[in-house]
Amino acid sequence: MLKSGTFKGKTIIITGGGTGLGRSIGKYLLELGANLVITSRKKEVLDKTASELEQQTGGKVLAVACDVRKYEEIVNVIKETENRFGKVDAVLNNAAGNFISPTERLSHRAFDIVVDIVLRGTYYTTLAAGKNWIERKQPGIFLNIVTTYAWTGSGYVVPSACGKAGVLALTRSLAVEWAKYNIRSNAIAPGPFPTEGAWSRLLPGELVKKFDPAKRVPLGRVGEHQELANLAAYLLSDYSAYMNGEVVTIDGGEWLKNGGEFSHLEMVPNEMWDMLEKTRGK
Repeated sequence: MLKSGTFKGKTIIITGGGTGLGRSIGKYLLELGANLVITSRKKEVLDKTASELEQQTGGKVLAVACDVRKYEEIVNVIKETENRFGKVDAVLNNAAGNFISPTERLSHRAFDIVVDIVLRGTYYTTLAAGKNWIERKQPGIFLNIVTTYAWTGSGYVVPSACGKAGVLALTRSLAVEWAKYNIRSNAIAPGPFPTEGAWSRLLPGELVKKFDPAKRVPLGRVGEHQELANLAAYLLSDYSAYMNGEVVTIDGGEWLKNGGEFSHLEMVPNEMWDMLEKTRGK
């Protein structure tokens, strides 16, 4: 989508960058010339991903173990990044946690686990990077991964909905407050982009087949990782320099379809429409 060398000389941190969507986005950024820093709690996974990505792209990847719920570990990621690459240019807040459950079955600790990763992890990372950029008088870009139910809410994923709604508010608030420092904040709200780890945990066994996410999408399919990577790369690049405080949905029309009271009338066969048409005005 973007020109070769778009991110030459740029260094980007991706939290939760060792697997799934974070890895896919990171690979594309490397192909476009970026220096990449990936973080997660599992160092062995990070090291394996870093080695594979470097071999596939010829780029440079720094893997730093980090629990985003611990502020001092995020500060260390920034320090390690500066030691290796000189500076941080952008941060993709991608680390998240989620599980499906009736809310009354959850303990307060279950809420803590999800909200701490999604919201606390994002604002800790944002605060640490923002302070660093402001102190250095350096511009910066934040890109946060939210979800469409951040603004609609959703049953059975209430901790995640709470956390993502907070990230959405953080994105829009800092877009205004930190613009004077030339720091931009935007977000992406993805629809279904299946990853092996996340989807098998959320919908184990036959549930994945029973609740086929493609059936909820007007385009009739789930998203491809490269499609999300294209959008993320654009929002992390200078091509989007006038975008600030925006949340871009990429879901094939899923949330619009399922938010419309009559959208599911697509299930009505043509014969029934013919019958209904004949009865109009009678």
